[in-house]
Amino acid sequence: MPGKVEQYFPDESFLDLRGITKRFGKVVANDHIDLTIRRGEVHTLFGENGSGKTTLSNIIYGFLRADEGSILFKGQPVEFRSPSDAMEAGIGMVHQHFKLVPTLTVAQNAILGLRSGGNPFLDLKTVYSKIGEFNQRYRAAIDPDTEIWKLSVGEQQWVEILKALYLGIDLLILDEPTTVLIPQEIENLLIQIQKMKAEGLTVIFISHKLNEIMQISDRITVLRRGKVVSTVSPNDVSKNELVKMMVGKEVSFNLAKAPMRKGEVALRLENIQANSDRGYRGLNNLSLEVCRGEILGIAGVSGNGQVELFEIICAIRPITSGKIWIMGKDITSNIVTEIEKFKVSEIPEDRNQDGVILDFSLANNMILGRQREKKFLRGFFLDTRKIVAYAIGLIKKFDIRPSSPAKAARTLSGGNLQKLILAREFARSSSLFIIAQPTRGLDVAATEFIRRKLLEERKAGVAILLISEDLDELMNLSDRIDIIFRGKIVAEVEPEKTTVEKIGFLMVTGKAVGSD
Repeated sequence: MPGKVEQYFPDESFLDLRGITKRFGKVVANDHIDLTIRRGEVHTLFGENGSGKTTLSNIIYGFLRADEGSILFKGQPVEFRSPSDAMEAGIGMVHQHFKLVPTLTVAQNAILGLRSGGNPFLDLKTVYSKIGEFNQRYRAAIDPDTEIWKLSVGEQQWVEILKALYLGIDLLILDEPTTVLIPQEIENLLIQIQKMKAEGLTVIFISHKLNEIMQISDRITVLRRGKVVSTVSPNDVSKNELVKMMVGKEVSFNLAKAPMRKGEVALRLENIQANSDRGYRGLNNLSLEVCRGEILGIAGVSGNGQVELFEIICAIRPITSGKIWIMGKDITSNIVTEIEKFKVSEIPEDRNQDGVILDFSLANNMILGRQREKKFLRGFFLDTRKIVAYAIGLIKKFDIRPSSPAKAARTLSGGNLQKLILAREFARSSSLFIIAQPTRGLDVAATEFIRRKLLEERKAGVAILLISEDLDELMNLSDRIDIIFRGKIVAEVEPEKTTVEKIGFLMVTGKAVGSD
């Protein structure tokens, strides 16, 4: 772990990238990138989805190898053939999607993959001591004997950071580290990053959240379509100027939220109980209703029943008791058929596993669930020409990159994969949307586009159940917000009459601020 240093060299070149180029087929993810990271700074990479940020980080970390270019680390040329090489050199990375083993403990994950130095027995006393030091230094509370699956998402984030710092690294890469954290956790993480910097660590920070970027960064490098646009100080640019550099044009952030015109109840859940994958009760007598023409937001710390809620409505997970109505009809005993009949649009949290078939083309993914519609058929067979033409229209409308409908879904970045799913579901004529984390991993421009689309659907009379861990999103879009805690709705608030902090407290404790 980083220790105190007596002198800093904020202008000293620490990591130099020269002409870094990476191609995936005809797609150029990184296009002759020159970048200098100074020793002892927090350097942010900012750009659209698919701009090359994660690819560049994976090259630095040895997860990918550049096709062209060179890397100098601490003044010496390096060529990392694997993450192990990068870690030995003093580079650690915390990925957006955690790389932890759920069934192992914190201590076991911390030392997983470390070389034993010839000793077949691990010095567990040292492991526990270092975890205790980590907890004290960074205001964490990680029990070394707890299995990963029992931890909250915020706690798992700290375990990932612990794994990196355990190696005594000099450079830490954080890829979208605040995506799944609640406001209190984000505030603490940013404070601790500054402490790590003060202790001599250099940090590469990847984020789409402008407030965080402006708060934490010493310098910001903007990428667009695989190229460096500019490297700037947050003191010298505004948020709007950063976004303009990112997309190449002005972006409006004004969300026109029309007055609500609430219609009939589209979805009603009454006393729903359902088990989680681990056998405990995931939903505990949960009741709610969503009307046409409104957005009901669901706020909660990850792991409090959001996944189970999404899955019981979409007929993925069975309920053990309770009733479900759609458009006034009791569908409890025949959920699968009725969900299809009512054309419910579903946007799942796990886009890779539940949202697409990764080996299918973009075009074929665009019609999943609709492949029996006559518009996509020629006789009894799928009409490839019609499907491709349909996909091209949606790809253009939602700015999905790369734009070839023949590309496999697995070739897309996480943000572009999310846009593919959103494009498909928005294209359905639905009266009810069940949406989980719709803008997770999307860049600023894409996020605003999706939020405007949701408000357009609301205005058109669609009922929207919005499950999100982005409290700003919930506050801006929702007409009502229900707080879910341990599988039950414990409170309902109106965005205009509460604060993000009060909602965050409810999410963590299940109680209002000041209650016993």
